[in-house]
Amino acid sequence: MLAIADPDLDNGPRTDRSATLRMCAVTREVRPIDQLIRFVVAPSGEVIADLKRKLPGRGMWVSASRAMVMEAVRRHQFRKGFKRDVRVSPALAVDTEALLVQSSIDALAIAAKAGQVISGFGKVEDALKSGPARTSVGALIHAADGAMDGIRKLDAMVRQNGGINDESNPFPVVTALTSEQLDLALGRSNVIHAALLAGPASKTFLSRSQLLVRYRMADDDKTAGHATKNSPIPTVRTRTT
Repeated sequence: MLAIADPDLDNGPRTDRSATLRMCAVTREVRPIDQLIRFVVAPSGEVIADLKRKLPGRGMWVSASRAMVMEAVRRHQFRKGFKRDVRVSPALAVDTEALLVQSSIDALAIAAKAGQVISGFGKVEDALKSGPARTSVGALIHAADGAMDGIRKLDAMVRQNGGINDESNPFPVVTALTSEQLDLALGRSNVIHAALLAGPASKTFLSRSQLLVRYRMADDDKTAGHATKNSPIPTVRTRTT
């Protein structure tokens, strides 16, 4: 299933481009690559996260979980896997989360430039009223530090259109970013609510925000490979920042 001689490392981003499964260096379990993070050694000798899986050199894969990255650091797994002396920051897990946050912010900014984002409570409300939620709006975004009243009202509008409670095809609701981070992505102030329209840039943001939430919430080996309960892709109710 994994056509590599060394189970701890891949053969580089180009030679293994078609691979869809990798082994977590910590748990030794094989998972889809969307549930893992690739790490490489920079020219400086420092281990860094390769979120886009494009950096040169052989890579080590760890379950997309803050706890698993911390465990890899604690066990000196990177030195063992790369079979060389490498520099591993004690804050690697925190630094990786910061990269995941920035990746989500960048993806949302690109979606906004592509005209696939509506921001502001009133505009989102109007979009939901204009027709079935699934045809006019593809996902809701709420600031993690936003007031619950507005969140409940917009969620209720989607629910009335058969959205959030539809277990067979759940409606994405993303609360992974703070208002300040949404401001940064959308280039305006005090963004609490936004909506995604259909498009490839929106799909990229949803994928990246899902990875961010998985990283924050997958706190052990069992949850590291699965989305949280009641969490469609990527319906997120976490209040972490």
